[in-house]
Amino acid sequence: MTTLNLQTLKERLATLETLNDDFAIAHYLEFKAGRDGIPVAEINNDHAVATISLQGGHLMTFRPRDHDPVLWLSNFAPMDKNKPIRGGIPICWPWFGPHATDKKKPAHGFARTNFWKVIKTTRIDNGATQIVLELIHTKETQTLWPSATQLQLVVTVGSQLKVELLTHNTSSEPITIGEALHTYFQVGDVREMAIHGLDNCEYIDKMDNSLRKQQQGAVTIHNQTDRVYLNTTADCIIEDSRLKRRLRITKQNSQSTVIWNPWEGQAAQLGDCGYQGYLNMICVEVANAADNLVTVKPGERHHLQMMVSVEVL
Repeated sequence: MTTLNLQTLKERLATLETLNDDFAIAHYLEFKAGRDGIPVAEINNDHAVATISLQGGHLMTFRPRDHDPVLWLSNFAPMDKNKPIRGGIPICWPWFGPHATDKKKPAHGFARTNFWKVIKTTRIDNGATQIVLELIHTKETQTLWPSATQLQLVVTVGSQLKVELLTHNTSSEPITIGEALHTYFQVGDVREMAIHGLDNCEYIDKMDNSLRKQQQGAVTIHNQTDRVYLNTTADCIIEDSRLKRRLRITKQNSQSTVIWNPWEGQAAQLGDCGYQGYLNMICVEVANAADNLVTVKPGERHHLQMMVSVEVL
């Protein structure tokens, strides 16, 4: 566990006080100290509870009232502000997977480890709570991504979860991005669930030399899985017989869906999944990756959106 020195602790406590003075919503949204003292927004409204870390703009938990948690979050992630959080919804941006030309650059970009600032918080008329964050650019991020680009995240917590990622190209040249909301969904047992909505889709099988294949029927998981489904805008439904529910994942401005589970071998290598944690999670990622990269013209915006709802079986 990281031990904070007195000066760092005072700075973070002052940050929390300022965040609460400027953006807290009485009885619904409060900022507290999360892992390693990093500020976390805690949302607690009539519809659901959720937590969002300002490191990575990372939605860690979401649980609608009277339901099991929707997102899987590891209890064993290292307390290290320089590493991404295992679970919840990491943000992959401005590239997905390894960088295309420089393998020394961080996998999945830098948005999931850098800090975000709070722009706005709102209590919506339907009782939902919304928070808007913006990625803080640093000298390091400007070295990794020199194009002038504004990235905002809008999270709306209600009976459904809505997550929006907005890329604004403020430079004078087009930019091309890869991106994903790398969502870890909690399931009763990954071997007993099925993912509907990808039948007949072409996918890249990263576990088989990136061969291109065609999905037949529902997706089921019985070993390590890493697939990028291409040219698909369809809803995905996780049918979970153990938890007796369906999770419906609706998306906009996304042409790819990524399915990932590390299984036993890779989970052991990762070291932060916990004992057999891989059995209780499945990543279904709203994305634009591989063939589906997005080009954003100067002055234009790209708006990626995911909506998650729970349906009882």
